[in-house]
Amino acid sequence: MKKMIVAVALTAMTLAGCGTKEATNIDQGETKFEEIVVQIQTAEQLPVNEEVVLSAKVTQGEKAVDDADSVEFEVWESGMRDDGKMVEGVLTKDGVYEANYTFDHDGVYYMFAHTTARGLHTMPKQKLTVGNPDLSKVMPDEDDDSMSNMHH
Repeated sequence: MKKMIVAVALTAMTLAGCGTKEATNIDQGETKFEEIVVQIQTAEQLPVNEEVVLSAKVTQGEKAVDDADSVEFEVWESGMRDDGKMVEGVLTKDGVYEANYTFDHDGVYYMFAHTTARGLHTMPKQKLTVGNPDLSKVMPDEDDDSMSNMHH
């Protein structure tokens, strides 16, 4: 009878050990919380009146995110965010989302890559110089710290 109790106790500890190990793996393995990283791949110098590709690569850890809920590119001319446009990004491959866009005049623009994936939201921003804008006529953007610092 004593051997039976020891055997049952050992089995219970072994099972508990497995259960604990699995729980630990969940906390420290692939499913642990990792932030979504969005790298804008659009060039900072772009041509005017030519279709360009707005592009962002979405990753989590080392893996491409091919199942983002949405990737939308918000594009506006500096100082005129209220007139901005939203363009839906489409998955091409390996976590890269793209949208075609044409700038119809020279200027300094900004772009957010609004990305929602796996319960997380991020929106990296990039400055885009299109054509050869007259920088003396470019309005500062409200969100751009480097521009607003120059005016203080």
